[in-house]
Amino acid sequence: MPADLVVDAFFAIDIVLTFFVAYLDKSTYLLVVDHKKIALRYVTHLWFPMDIASTLPFQTIYRIFTGNKSGSDVFGFLNLLRLWRLRRVSDFFSRLEKDTRFSYFWTRYCKLICVTLFAVHSAGCFYFWLAIHYRVADDTWIGAQVPGFEEKSVWLGYTYSMYWSIVTLTTTGYGDLHAENTGEKVFSIFYMLFNIGLTAYLIGNMTNLVVHSSVRTFAMRDAIHEILRYASKNRLPEGLKEQMLAHATLKFKTAELQQEEVLEDLPKAIRSSIAQHLFRRIVENSYLFKGVSEDFIVQLVPEMRAEYYPPKMDIVIQNEMPMDFYIIVSGAVDVLTHKNGVEQFLTKLESPDIFGEVGVMFNIPQLFTVRTKRLSQVIRISHNHFKQLVQPLHEDGKTIISNFLQNLKSLKKELLEEMPFELEFLDETNVEATTPANEDHQNSEGPSQEANVNSTGYKPNTHPTRVVLHGHHPEDKQNEDGGKLAHLPGSISELLSLAEKKLGKRGTTITMSDGSHVEDINALRDHDHLYIY
Repeated sequence: MPADLVVDAFFAIDIVLTFFVAYLDKSTYLLVVDHKKIALRYVTHLWFPMDIASTLPFQTIYRIFTGNKSGSDVFGFLNLLRLWRLRRVSDFFSRLEKDTRFSYFWTRYCKLICVTLFAVHSAGCFYFWLAIHYRVADDTWIGAQVPGFEEKSVWLGYTYSMYWSIVTLTTTGYGDLHAENTGEKVFSIFYMLFNIGLTAYLIGNMTNLVVHSSVRTFAMRDAIHEILRYASKNRLPEGLKEQMLAHATLKFKTAELQQEEVLEDLPKAIRSSIAQHLFRRIVENSYLFKGVSEDFIVQLVPEMRAEYYPPKMDIVIQNEMPMDFYIIVSGAVDVLTHKNGVEQFLTKLESPDIFGEVGVMFNIPQLFTVRTKRLSQVIRISHNHFKQLVQPLHEDGKTIISNFLQNLKSLKKELLEEMPFELEFLDETNVEATTPANEDHQNSEGPSQEANVNSTGYKPNTHPTRVVLHGHHPEDKQNEDGGKLAHLPGSISELLSLAEKKLGKRGTTITMSDGSHVEDINALRDHDHLYIY
């Protein structure tokens, strides 16, 4: 038939092109483009002779050489070699399943339909062939229903064959078409056994497709049920339960935006480049890092972690330990404080504002609660990573301190009133800035954990230790006033002088809260309470 010759021509062209298609060497994992190696590999494999055998038009060749038009069954069986071409169809579907431009669901669905139609078509055709070649036509599955079917249209026979094949595949079994002789019964037995596996394959694949499309929904529902059970069991407040539910819901809605899940398997260099592309401009525009070196920005940005928060979610809680500080990428947050059990609004922050940095820089509990106004993305840097980055970069540390001090001085009055220790520190820096002898110290002084120098004797570029000074014996509870926050100087004598300046009286004895005497100033740690009397 002309149609067969056209199809054979296309496959012949495919054979020629295969000699020029590069392949991946499985031993070296290198792409082989040498035409000689490509040709040698193709010719020495089973693919080449099978491709040739499935493409050659044997009946046409026989007619050309003999001049006879033979209808022998031999050519019919030789034509079965064309089934070898189906491997190309399988490879085609495999490529489509891996191609993200096409829906995996519909690609897989079409493949399952094609597999089913091929099985039904093949079984129906073979069943009809059995009837055609049986010695008594009326004793066949179709002859019993359609006498003289051999002389009728081939499409009539095809329709009956497909009908029987589909009815048998679906286990409907109407019984109107059934096996009449031994050969048909044997074939029916094998076909029904084959259908068990085919049906299992189809059902399994369809189930996987349905489950795959809804697995995230099931996971979200399970997570919400777990939160509700936990909140009910622990009798959590309604507001806190709503925050937990909102966070869980946002996690699933923004799953495709979570950088950590996307980037975790990528090489560090690629992750760093992506972070630079997404967040570098935000970091450079934030007040704390204006004027710092490019090296510092390049090191800082990859250490930051992006997070999403739903509306009305607390990111920082007042009086919690300062583990991180945050830069707003998008959205907005409210800065709140609690006084006598009453929540008070202080200010609103938007991109690229920073929050939580005061607690980190002074190493004190967070002064405010920060709550999102709407869906917000922030990037955070941990206290420890920030300290490690700044320590070797002294000039950047000074720039950061200068930016931090300038921002403190420009804060609103209601914010400064919530930071009494910080006000004292600003007063100290203002006094020292007016003293000519301390002009060189002004540039490096500050509350940073990485770089500071002042007149009380701090060592340059070391982590400052902050202590609380009391002017009475530790057992004298009547004079307890909360103490005065101060930077720890370099010696005992300087500490006594600093205490006299802070407390207004000179002391000679320094003890800890447990009554032990302080003899070595290097043994003191952050936030130690010192009693000087």
